[in-house]
Amino acid sequence: MAKNSDINIKARVIHRYLGFFLAGIMFVYALSGIVLIFRKTDFLKKDVQVEQQLATKLPANEVGKALKIKDFTVDRSEGDTYYFKGGSYNAASGVAVQTKKQLPFVLNQMTHLHKATTNDPLYYLNIFFGFSLLFFVLSAFWMFRPNTDVFRKGMYFTIGGIVLTLILLFV
Repeated sequence: MAKNSDINIKARVIHRYLGFFLAGIMFVYALSGIVLIFRKTDFLKKDVQVEQQLATKLPANEVGKALKIKDFTVDRSEGDTYYFKGGSYNAASGVAVQTKKQLPFVLNQMTHLHKATTNDPLYYLNIFFGFSLLFFVLSAFWMFRPNTDVFRKGMYFTIGGIVLTLILLFV
């Protein structure tokens, strides 16, 4: 019985201090996750004018690829200048000017956490955070003895959370 008690105590201690350590990271993830829900809208975004130097005399279809614009179409052209939604490209000088909608710097950096890939140093933070959350899930079951009412009620809430998530995913 002493072995089981040691595991419970260690799980509680690690759970507690890891929770305090990760509170700031969880706050940032939660806030940036909420902002990302509105990524297809202009919520909190401001207009920013961006000027890029591209190769000169690019054909219209290559301009879209160079600017990384999906479904790029030229609305009109006047002389050496192509006009497209949100900007223009001067084929003679190679200068492209666009108006983009961007989040304020701090929110943009925060939402970058969710988009980090293996090419980004934040990738390690994401892996650490993911494993920490998995530990939280598992260690929560060692917080109370299995024969208590609190544990049984906790299991009902766990099942409810799983069922609600599955309903939202598949309905």
